Amino acid sequence: MTRYASVLDLIGQTPVVDVSALSPKPNVTILAKLEGRNPAGSVKDRVALSLVDAAELEGRLVPGKPDQTLIEPSSGNTGIALAMVCRLRGYHLNVVLPSNVSPERRQLLLAWGAQIIDSPGSEGSNGAVRMAQRLAGEHPEWVFLYQYANPNNPLAHYRTTGPEILRDVPEITHFVAGLGTSGTLMGVGRYLKEHKPDTQVWAIEPPSGEMVDGLRSLDDGYIPPIFTDNHGAQLLDRKVVVRPKESIEWTRRMTDVGMFVGISSGAIMAGAVKCASLVPDDRVATIVTIVCDDGWKYLSTGAWSDDIDDVVERAKKIIYF
Repeated sequence: MTRYASVLDLIGQTPVVDVSALSPKPNVTILAKLEGRNPAGSVKDRVALSLVDAAELEGRLVPGKPDQTLIEPSSGNTGIALAMVCRLRGYHLNVVLPSNVSPERRQLLLAWGAQIIDSPGSEGSNGAVRMAQRLAGEHPEWVFLYQYANPNNPLAHYRTTGPEILRDVPEITHFVAGLGTSGTLMGVGRYLKEHKPDTQVWAIEPPSGEMVDGLRSLDDGYIPPIFTDNHGAQLLDRKVVVRPKESIEWTRRMTDVGMFVGISSGAIMAGAVKCASLVPDDRVATIVTIVCDDGWKYLSTGAWSDDIDDVVERAKKIIYF
């Protein structure tokens, strides 16, 4: 068995599993890349390590120097992944967090030693971004990595996730992922377009004004700078809307193939199935999707046990993850 010097060496090289039992067409294969196998439990482990490594190379962070503090807004997995990396590297992390997040979210951040700064829950993740920007301006001694604008976010996926996918699935025809910070889509999409230009890149987003955990609609007024910096409108071949109820339905359906996944992964699978349904019957297609994280962090949502309409209604008030 391989021996690793650090748990950070376990980030990446995640497995790809055939979930074509969920495909609506026999000529379309659907494959899922299981990012929940990363040590802090999500695809954001890749980004967190990339951001911190780059900051150290640039001299913004100095390994071994005491009392260095980072600040980052998060309503998703990035805060947890950063908290893990900071704990191992010896940095203090302040996470600006909407006040209406799920209990799992807070507990995991505290477990890794992060300090939580509450932002108004009614303002969602956009409000957390605004507060973090203000606090970073008031505290120039803090390091603000800003995942939404940091080029090392998509670069993490360009250097790792994209090459892994093309190596493991050279026959890929479609890449389907959620639109959050847009880092995964921009990084993987650019790599695939450069190395296999015919690959279709599809983004999954919620309707404007509706919440699907881990995803955002660009029509809600905040467009991540890395989306525009990487010419996202030109890179994407299509955007697919998935509603909150669909995301819960497909989160449950994923258990049919033995996968206990997070809600954004259910939304992405719903989008992948919509993609598959549009493939002509006389064509063979291979869709690769991202399973962002596992379901154990979502148990308080009741997503697998409660009435589905109750779960959707509850999600209007609580940011599950």
